[in-house]
Amino acid sequence: MGMVTKRKKMHYGDTHLQRRWRVRNRRRDLDQIDDDLRTRSGELINQNVDLDKPGFAQFYCVHCAKYFIDDTAMQAHFRTKVHKRRLKALEIEPYSIEEAERAAGRGSFVKPKKRSMETQPSKEDVVAGKRIRVEEVTEDTDATDSPSTSKTKRKKAEKMETSPEG
Repeated sequence: MGMVTKRKKMHYGDTHLQRRWRVRNRRRDLDQIDDDLRTRSGELINQNVDLDKPGFAQFYCVHCAKYFIDDTAMQAHFRTKVHKRRLKALEIEPYSIEEAERAAGRGSFVKPKKRSMETQPSKEDVVAGKRIRVEEVTEDTDATDSPSTSKTKRKKAEKMETSPEG
């Protein structure tokens, strides 16, 4: 019987390698993407040809800050869970310096605004003049939607309360 071979840890002390692996797939943060959406979304969709980037920088998802090799790959990305999660995360106004100061006690609380977010239009639509829409959702629309749902919740609660006890 031989001894079991032990796996050698080749890169145990190489912190520079660990750092590279940790930040290799890092994407832009939500506040940076929100700034891009507000200021230069059209510029990011219609970029100049760059031979160093995937797809020559012609297929860029503004919401995910990611390049794709062709239009079919980008359209398939729009249907993925990753893209839909990013859209959902961008619906809430991103954390700002003013909000951090309010949390520290320098100001009064202001609830973050909800927005409706849509997937970016295709290149042909952008050339035709269509832009990325980011609209704030007002409290009135939420109030008109919620009474119907609250009535159903109330009815369910009443049914639960009136159930016979055994």
